Amino acid sequence: MPSGAFRADGSRLALVLINLAILALGWVMASRLDRWPLLAVPAFLPFTLVMANAVVVLLFATHDLLHGSALHGQSLRRWVGFLGLAVLWMPPTLWHAVHNRQHHGHTNSLADPDRSYLESQPATWGKRIQHAFVPSDEVTPLGLALGMGTAWWVHNLRSLLSVLLGSQLVSTAAIVPAAFRVSQRERQAILLELLLLIAAHAGVIAGIGLRPLPLLLGYGLPLGLGTAMAMAYIYTNHLLCPLDDENDPLANSVSLRLPAFLDFLHLNFSHHVEHHIFPGMNADFYPLLRQLLLQRYPERYQLLSAREAWRRLMTTPRHYRNGQTLVNWSGDRAVSLPLSLPPA
Repeated sequence: MPSGAFRADGSRLALVLINLAILALGWVMASRLDRWPLLAVPAFLPFTLVMANAVVVLLFATHDLLHGSALHGQSLRRWVGFLGLAVLWMPPTLWHAVHNRQHHGHTNSLADPDRSYLESQPATWGKRIQHAFVPSDEVTPLGLALGMGTAWWVHNLRSLLSVLLGSQLVSTAAIVPAAFRVSQRERQAILLELLLLIAAHAGVIAGIGLRPLPLLLGYGLPLGLGTAMAMAYIYTNHLLCPLDDENDPLANSVSLRLPAFLDFLHLNFSHHVEHHIFPGMNADFYPLLRQLLLQRYPERYQLLSAREAWRRLMTTPRHYRNGQTLVNWSGDRAVSLPLSLPPA
């Protein structure tokens, strides 16, 4: 790879600020919807979609910033992380613990809090929600639709509960698929950041006004649609992969083949195997890394079209019996992993 692939890329910070400005503009417009003629209100819907995409870009740009070296100093990283993740109700200290440390350090292993539940784990509320809402051959159309817009918030809630309520409760109630620890200092930082998030969102809601239509178009729909678009990517990342403690990105991650305009718009987030190999790499160089992987590991590199990835998600169960087997809720149907891949 060229040396520039690993240099700090500060452009993501500009993207955070630009997309925050887009959201702020949308909130101001929504606060004034009562001044619009009733027949003109549907004209706001296209900007609702622009706001939803801003939510996605905020997540992916901040994700890159918090993995890379463009931000120097813990305080700067925390505040940029707060700005970028605030709209997604994610405290940056929690993000560092659950994503950078746990998920990347233990990808799709028993210690990964982002993995699917085991068949042997108790039928807790978290496991039942996953079963009802996550794409599988058992999910209903209504459950999938509800899950697309709520899965991000469920993930945040269970992660928050797991770190704020203490490790003893986590180990007995299985709030998350895999319990993880944070230090007392991190727990205090997460709580403080959560209080700031509550205040920030309360300020946005108050600014829009407690009116159903402006809140729906300017707040609820952008956040729901934005996180649904993000989850459409996230569901494909690891759910079709074996469970393994080796942390081999070629085995535990899947990349997507998408149109170039989507990769440009969403910062090459479809290149997920590449990201797990070099989390701190400038994402602009992921397509070059993809070509190298196709040349050197054509039989192992997992690259699927979005359509094929979703077809596989919707025709397979979601619970692990063991590292190589997915089973349905009742345990009477099993699928072996890894699934065979078509030629890349």
